[in-house]
Amino acid sequence: MSRFLGRRKKGLCRTSFLSVEMNNEKKQRYKMGKVLIIGAGGVGTVVAHKIAQNPDVFTEIVLASRTQSKCDAIADAIGGNRIVTDRVDADKVEDLVALFKKHKPDIVVNVALPYQDLTIMDACLHCGVNYLDTANYEPLDEAKYEYKWQWAYRERFEQAGLTAILGCGFDPGVSGVYTAYAAKHYFKEMQYLDIVDCNAGNHGMAFATNFNPEINIREVTQKGKYYENGKWIETEPHEIHRPLTYPNIGPKESYLIYHEELESLVKNYPTIKRARFWMTFGQEYLTHLRVIQNIGMARIDPIMYNGVEIVPIQFLKAVLPNPGDLGKNYTGETSIGCRIRGIGKDGKELTYYVYNNCSHHAAYLETGAQGVSYTTGVPAMIGAMMFLTGKWKKPGVYNVEEFDPDPFMEQLNKQGLPWHEVFNGDIEL
Repeated sequence: MSRFLGRRKKGLCRTSFLSVEMNNEKKQRYKMGKVLIIGAGGVGTVVAHKIAQNPDVFTEIVLASRTQSKCDAIADAIGGNRIVTDRVDADKVEDLVALFKKHKPDIVVNVALPYQDLTIMDACLHCGVNYLDTANYEPLDEAKYEYKWQWAYRERFEQAGLTAILGCGFDPGVSGVYTAYAAKHYFKEMQYLDIVDCNAGNHGMAFATNFNPEINIREVTQKGKYYENGKWIETEPHEIHRPLTYPNIGPKESYLIYHEELESLVKNYPTIKRARFWMTFGQEYLTHLRVIQNIGMARIDPIMYNGVEIVPIQFLKAVLPNPGDLGKNYTGETSIGCRIRGIGKDGKELTYYVYNNCSHHAAYLETGAQGVSYTTGVPAMIGAMMFLTGKWKKPGVYNVEEFDPDPFMEQLNKQGLPWHEVFNGDIEL
């Protein structure tokens, strides 16, 4: 603007008018910036911190969970009176509706439990609120990972003129954005997709999970599954494994497990012949996990104990370390990315590896949470940013790869999760 003024010596009134007009336009552009975060665990902590760091987009912030004191602690750590806190039971649509009517958010960032996705989506439809989550719905009584329940909401969200963004963490989330970016810029035909997730950190505990223990244990103890030639192939838990080399980390034994984004990616990119997901586990972790299963503590069905009905895995969650408290002594880093092979835009075979490495210690210094929470929370914030700035805004229910990946990829570099690319290297798979 100063250069413009220098060129127009007699244009001060017009310039002032333009300045007011631009300020009004900016206010109009960001007036729809009220966000409600549901969930005050490790991921909720990161989401709140990162949203508070971007006040030009997020003009008002509300943080709610079943335990309001957890929200208060996060708000106090951030400071500056930027966050209003509240309490909600996200299992109850009526509680959610009352919360939404009280605060009137423009978008809800759901980082609560996956069991609560549908109740929150129901409340969004009732109140006219847009929606974003980081993990797909799963029934409380069955470890089953499918998008069918949430995809069934598409027509209702379309008719209501509301946007629902599904799976906007890292995996699912960034893994889908990486795939969309590769398809847009480099590949004529993607044929083989491997999502690789390595946690090479050390939290110093004998056994702990990096996110909600109940969800984590349900996820990694299920049968494996991958997609090949139009069919889903099921494997026994941890049956298929091999060492994979991760940047700045080296070789780590990696296990084929099922992960929800595979379902949407093979649907949205039908040229994919094979899609798999790999995750690293240490031997001590797997030994503890095997014992937990063998003694029945991984059960998700209720049992009677001293006349009280309890669910063993929920009791186990109560006695295990809180994932949100692991950050202080956490060392090492994560490395998550997509390894893709297919036909490039030039018609030649291309291999492509895009990834991020995240330091647990750096994540803790910035947000008070460890790297696994950080890599989930930052993309959730960026997804909400994409919506509020109009870049990812269309009525219906969508997975992240159905939007333009470019502005999201740009923000990853700015918000603490820089990405790196390797072309025609050895992707080992």
